[in-house]
Amino acid sequence: MSLKVTFELATADLDHFRRVMKNARAVAKNRGREEVLAGAGALLTSIEGVEIPEFIRDRLERIRSLIQMVRDEEWNLPEPEGSHVLNSLAYFCEPEDLIPDEVAGLGFLDDAIMVELVVRELKHEIDAYHDFCSFRAARDAGDHDLVDRAEWLAARRQALQSRMRNRRRRDRQRRRGGAGGGGRSPFSLF
Repeated sequence: MSLKVTFELATADLDHFRRVMKNARAVAKNRGREEVLAGAGALLTSIEGVEIPEFIRDRLERIRSLIQMVRDEEWNLPEPEGSHVLNSLAYFCEPEDLIPDEVAGLGFLDDAIMVELVVRELKHEIDAYHDFCSFRAARDAGDHDLVDRAEWLAARRQALQSRMRNRRRRDRQRRRGGAGGGGRSPFSLF
């Protein structure tokens, strides 16, 4: 038997997570790219073999995709998007977080909430990267030479990154009340 639990974060709760993320990013400025990626990866390693609720594990596994997105040389995530993803991973490499990870059953709940917020904020980057990976896998399944592959991947990367930026720009305009209205986003990291 399963049980569905839903909760809503109020503006004050979201403000708290914004402050926590801002502090984590400030600390991460003193760390290099690889140190942030390794720290976020260490969180994933720490949950291996640990009994945690499935809904928390599912969310934490999304961190792996963010790490891959930054490390994928063929994707070659440009700035400022690369910094946004790296800044988003900063929280996960901090040993001190809202709920100590050692608390049985709930120690990773704050991490899962932050992942959910980060994934929402980076939706366009994640969608574009997953599409790129799908296109690349389909391309690699065919019988094509490497020169064509490199050109093809560059064209796909350029198109998807352009789409990503256009969607992000459109969302920002909506949040500011221009071009299509729509009000403010409930959470924004950047």
